[in-house]
Amino acid sequence: MTNFTEIREALAHYRWFNDTVDIALVYYIFYRLLLLIKGTRAFQMLIGIGLIVLVLIASQAFEFYTLDWLIHSFWSQIVLAVVILFQPEIRRTLARVGERHLFRSLSTVEGSKFIEETVKAAVSMANKRIGALIVLERDTDLTTIVEMGTDLDAKVTKEILISIFLPYSPIHDGAAIIRNGRIVAAGCFLPLTLSSNLSKALGTRHRAAVGLTEEADAIVVVVSEETGEISVVRNGAIEHNADAPALRKTLSDIFMQRKNRKP
Repeated sequence: MTNFTEIREALAHYRWFNDTVDIALVYYIFYRLLLLIKGTRAFQMLIGIGLIVLVLIASQAFEFYTLDWLIHSFWSQIVLAVVILFQPEIRRTLARVGERHLFRSLSTVEGSKFIEETVKAAVSMANKRIGALIVLERDTDLTTIVEMGTDLDAKVTKEILISIFLPYSPIHDGAAIIRNGRIVAAGCFLPLTLSSNLSKALGTRHRAAVGLTEEADAIVVVVSEETGEISVVRNGAIEHNADAPALRKTLSDIFMQRKNRKP
């Protein structure tokens, strides 16, 4: 009966408009922050901090005094270490909050055009045995990767993508990054995977593609200069032997359906 009375009193003091909007704003802010670090090492660090908090609560609930004292003693140092470790990412995120187009979405025409140009470029390079590494950014911000390459702001076309990866191009060894239907950088170096499950026959491009997609939700199109094979890499897994229809369907299912889900 007491619980029912407390609930009724809480509802009586609940401001339906103000409090609902307040809760919705807090939820949205946390949701956007999680999207910014989703799939990155920062997200793994956040999970680690969450586990420490749970252990702290458990130590207090079960009166584990030594464990409670230990966590409290090192808590300030843990927070300080996190701030120091991720200081560049924190500064970069704060600097870009105002300029990042969070609500940017491609129209159906723009989306289908950049996908078609990417497919044409990949098939053409595969036929000519030109190695390529094309990264298509999704929700995880790849600014750290972009800043290591050569800045571009070019429309996605078959000709530009091929010119980037021609053997005599000074930026052909790195990756091209596509964001919101535009090539924002090229010659970018990706983190290599440390997984021992990959075939030793796979080269640096495939290992770099897997390494990036283990940390971010990006899609990577890889063209092998040795075999002319086109592969699609996502979530740390490689999909081999993607021909033009298969590649077009994969990219359309990811980027066009993603757009259609947005209000």
